[in-house]
Amino acid sequence: MSSRSKVAVILKGYPRLSETFIAQEILGLQTAGLDLELISLRHPTDTKRHPVHEEITAPVRYLPEYVHHEPRRCFDAWLKARRLPGYRKARQIWLNDLWRDRTRNRGRRFVQAMVAAIELGEDVGWLYGHFIHTPGSVTRYAAIMRELPFSISAHAKDIWTSPDWELSEKLDDAQWTVTCTKGGADHLGSLAANKGAVKLLYHGLDLTRFPAPGEEEIGSLNDGSTPDGTVRFLSVGRAVEKKGFDTLLQALSLLPTDLHWRWVHIAGGPLLAELKRQGDDLGISAKLEFLGSQAQSRVLQAYRECDIFVLPCRIASDGDRDGLPNVIVEAQSQGVPVISTPISGIPELIEDGANGLLIEPDQPEKLASAIDQLSRNPKRRRVMGQHGIDIVHQKFNAATEINQLIDLVRQV
Repeated sequence: MSSRSKVAVILKGYPRLSETFIAQEILGLQTAGLDLELISLRHPTDTKRHPVHEEITAPVRYLPEYVHHEPRRCFDAWLKARRLPGYRKARQIWLNDLWRDRTRNRGRRFVQAMVAAIELGEDVGWLYGHFIHTPGSVTRYAAIMRELPFSISAHAKDIWTSPDWELSEKLDDAQWTVTCTKGGADHLGSLAANKGAVKLLYHGLDLTRFPAPGEEEIGSLNDGSTPDGTVRFLSVGRAVEKKGFDTLLQALSLLPTDLHWRWVHIAGGPLLAELKRQGDDLGISAKLEFLGSQAQSRVLQAYRECDIFVLPCRIASDGDRDGLPNVIVEAQSQGVPVISTPISGIPELIEDGANGLLIEPDQPEKLASAIDQLSRNPKRRRVMGQHGIDIVHQKFNAATEINQLIDLVRQV
């Protein structure tokens, strides 16, 4: 990096309970001594914060979410941005993008980029955008206006719901792009002129926050045969189509009547009320518990209290899909076997029959059979759980990921 050593990290929203992997990465960069400034396109909507957010001391700047919210700030930024050395080039790129994507959102991105470019300190030498869609656009426009290098971190929905032309052009303008699954890396690499500029970098976990339980603490011996031996299922994830929770509730309703079980869900999401209604309609609502969004400490407690983690992901109707959900890595770190689907990067952690079970999406009968099978076999769950811990420590240690990312940053 140049003598302008500060890194501006551009985020869609900050802080967010559902994006602990981003907060963890920011803290890692901060701990490594990088001087950071956080720039958020949206104000926070979560009322809680994770402990990791409290440890991040980098200042946060919030851009105007809508032009009409802060018209004077936006207008002043436009007046000043026109004098920036790369403004004309950025404006032409934006016009080309707008021609192919004639939306108000595209206009907001350029206005936010002008505000960011003007308000960035002179000591900023590099921009780093988390998510290749909206934040990636703002990062790209602002960096070009200021004639600064930039890089992008791509994840899941942003990869699979963005048009190829947009991904290709951003990849070619960025110094490098990191992504968290092999499937995502292969797809982006196929669109990049320089395939070597696309890096596979698993998120990993801060294993000091998710220490492995002792061998005797891995899983209960509950097998669901009696009320005292109720098997506890857990799902953590926003109530959205791609998570497949409607399929899960169907599967739970198909479990044999002699199996005693309880399911806990953690997170919010637009489909939460619909899932609760579905539980009522299926006659299983008494066995369901919706806790809403929770702090990381409560989520960790839930992992340690459950017997099986279930997340039957699918590809949504708009093409949205998960990469490798961080919650699956978290569950495995606590010795919890996972039942999921072979979507995107999930098989990069979950090996069917070894540390979990993989069922094709939208198959409630097969999902119910897998849940029933694993529920009645606590010894098998313990073996799977220990194998999951081993894999997480070998392949998903955040310290390794942060060191690789820092090496990339220092090469800019």
